[in-house]
Amino acid sequence: MPTPVVMPQMGESIAEGTIVRWLKKVGDAVDRDEPLFEISTDKVDAEIPSPAAGVLTAITAHEGDTVAVNSVVASITAAGESTEARTVPPPTTGADTAAESTQAQADGAHTALRTPLPEPKTTPRPNGSRSTTDSKDDRRPQRSSPFVRRIAREHNVDIARIHGSGVGGRVTKHDILGFIESDAPESTGAPLSTSAEAPARAGRAPEPGGRVDVQPLSVMRKKIAEHMVLSRRTSAHVHTVFHVNFSTIDKIRQVKKAEYERLGVKLTYMAFIAKALVDALRRYPIVNASLDGDNVVYKKDINLGVAVALESGLIVPVLKHADEKNLLGLSRGIADLAERARAKQLKPEDVHDGTFTITNPGQSGAQFGLPIINQPQVAILGVGTIEKRPVVVDDAIAIRTMAYLTLGFDHRLIDGAVADEFMAAVKGHLENFDVNQV
Repeated sequence: MPTPVVMPQMGESIAEGTIVRWLKKVGDAVDRDEPLFEISTDKVDAEIPSPAAGVLTAITAHEGDTVAVNSVVASITAAGESTEARTVPPPTTGADTAAESTQAQADGAHTALRTPLPEPKTTPRPNGSRSTTDSKDDRRPQRSSPFVRRIAREHNVDIARIHGSGVGGRVTKHDILGFIESDAPESTGAPLSTSAEAPARAGRAPEPGGRVDVQPLSVMRKKIAEHMVLSRRTSAHVHTVFHVNFSTIDKIRQVKKAEYERLGVKLTYMAFIAKALVDALRRYPIVNASLDGDNVVYKKDINLGVAVALESGLIVPVLKHADEKNLLGLSRGIADLAERARAKQLKPEDVHDGTFTITNPGQSGAQFGLPIINQPQVAILGVGTIEKRPVVVDDAIAIRTMAYLTLGFDHRLIDGAVADEFMAAVKGHLENFDVNQV
């Protein structure tokens, strides 16, 4: 009997996933736990292993399809069983039709397609807000993830006003962001902004006679675009830049790097920066907090997100309980997250619950950057390139190992004075690092 391959649930609030790439094709032999396909969800990209050994005999969800968790996306037949290998043709309906669910049948599997419900008709009210013409019963609580509900709270949106296009009428990120954008002109104080999909909706064709190659956005690129636009729309971004002397840390690294390598880990500048941040975040808990409506949520744990550049985009795995780790533990944790992110071996819990993020544009030579805050956090640190530069020391020109560190912070919660005090603490820790902490 064929073994169904289902879309896994990669986290409690995850209701669907997008198939990015099939690593096997119909007719290929597969081993149990061998990577079978890649998926992308709201939280993590991952390779999904085969649930059984045999031959891949059917693929019912194609690259780019978004399907519900626990839906059948393929079938595997044990070696020796007689069955016809087949691939279900990709859907031929319009672009707005999405693959929503698949179910195993006695003779194989098929994909059920569902057209998103139309937006409710609206009529203007005297105060400029919208009113649906649906019956009162239709305004029942909508299914949605905690992420979507948080966006709704921050923008004072009643989710019951939105018809969800997700599984079972679930309100997705696309639904809530699209609704906010369409409602922005009628909302008091809501800034007009362009979403990542605005050019596509406008239907603008390439310039006539131009040499172009039009490619669709990848799933990861779409999600990055959504998060960045959302963050810009949500937080009042301000940046402050500090010039930091890394000469002391450079000397410590030269002395200790061989010892760390014997323990199986490289002693990088990032570990020192993480250690300095942990100590500063303890002193300034407001920088480790978040906003929930009119409430400030102070986080007891310090969970550092460390941005990792991938070929297809950027992902931010989270080093949990960073405040409980010494320099060796921070080095190991950061290296492990980066390695698993590049190998697409992250788990859902590896990208949840970050309280502060570090990004490193300097690894490519950038002097500094102005990073966008990773919601729902209220601050992010950008690390510029670390290099030797001429500086003035005691009225003389000297060569020192220097770098610019940039703090991006949400001015709704953090004042400039507090942000500068925080950065001064980070700078002081790095420039006077205690060798006994290594």
